[in-house]
Amino acid sequence: MRGRGDMPATRLVVATAVLLATVTVTGAVSDQGGWTATQRDELRSLALSALGPLPPDPTNRVADDPRAAQLGERLFFDTRLSADGKVACGTCHQPDRDFQDGIALGRGAGVTARRTMPVAAAAHSPFLFWDGRKDSLWAQALGPLESAVEHGGTRTQYAREIAERYRTEYEALFGPLLDLSAVPAAGGFDSQAGAWLALHPEQRQAITGVFVNIGKAIAAYERRIEFGPSRFDRYVEALAGGRRFDGILTSDEIAGLKLFMGKANCTQCHNGPLFTNNEFHNTGVPPRPELPLDDGRLTGAAAVLADEFNCRSRWSDAPGKCAELDYLVTGDHVLQRAYKVPSLRNVAERAPYMNAGQFGTLREVLEHYNRAPAAAKGHTELRSLRLTRTDLRRLEAFLRTLTGPIVVNGAARPPASR
Repeated sequence: MRGRGDMPATRLVVATAVLLATVTVTGAVSDQGGWTATQRDELRSLALSALGPLPPDPTNRVADDPRAAQLGERLFFDTRLSADGKVACGTCHQPDRDFQDGIALGRGAGVTARRTMPVAAAAHSPFLFWDGRKDSLWAQALGPLESAVEHGGTRTQYAREIAERYRTEYEALFGPLLDLSAVPAAGGFDSQAGAWLALHPEQRQAITGVFVNIGKAIAAYERRIEFGPSRFDRYVEALAGGRRFDGILTSDEIAGLKLFMGKANCTQCHNGPLFTNNEFHNTGVPPRPELPLDDGRLTGAAAVLADEFNCRSRWSDAPGKCAELDYLVTGDHVLQRAYKVPSLRNVAERAPYMNAGQFGTLREVLEHYNRAPAAAKGHTELRSLRLTRTDLRRLEAFLRTLTGPIVVNGAARPPASR
């Protein structure tokens, strides 16, 4: 028996099915988080899962040799590779600080004129340093070793260290070492030019070969330092996979992400899974008054072409494969005070900011971009954004979602803490 208000069983089944279908459709729309199809594609392009494999380095034949990475790790933290025995690569690139140092200007044997750049994922970039004056990780590693304000040592000193402390590992990778017994201990490069030039050309070549191989081993280790996924990545993956994504990011963080991709125009330079286009831009960052005016990429582009260790050099393992140098732009006024766009991954852990640590907080950086002041030299690419205080707060909230672990040799290290 059923009353007049009861529904027949068949109609009840149909109605239930329609209701479930409606809920499913509604849920599917809700599961897009208010993002358009185009925005979802852009979000996926920013996720770490879109990074792809590590690009090969044909200029370094041991780049992906685990033995070279093991040797390189030991060299990276060896303070004996310095003039005073107190400075290693790890002095400025500290693992517990995301492989940077947290100060405005790098400090080794002296004080440098620029901020220490992070090492993680640097192997994805065709040019290194703020001005791009090096075109490989191994060539980059060699610069500080001879810099008077960084390691401050000499090639002969480093070759002797390898012969005395790393001979077995070195020779397994690169072959027999030369006999250094007849080489004066003072032989070097810039700091001991007279002693260096007094060496026989074959001795200089052999010592430089050891020096280069130090850089190639260190690069093999640095290639294994990468970024791990952040909350932002978890959000994008959940969104793309149709899984629950509510609670991963706050409403302010999502609003900041939409500003980042939209009105704030951040993705013009900070795009791709590393949040950088790996190019060079003048953004009107003021110079530090106590330092000489720095021309940035204008001098860096000329320097990499003239570099003794660039891709075209005799020390490259693939001197004929140098497309980045073949199409390099130099001498253009747009390069004046243009600096490399750093990755924004883990950016909240890396104050102070910019090429010489000019800004102490993320808020100061955002306010600079919002004002878009004129450049001290050259022409800024910025235009005033006219963002509100709420917009700036939300942008900063989003940038903090990019913090994740640093992955070294496949093992994750927790994010740096202040």
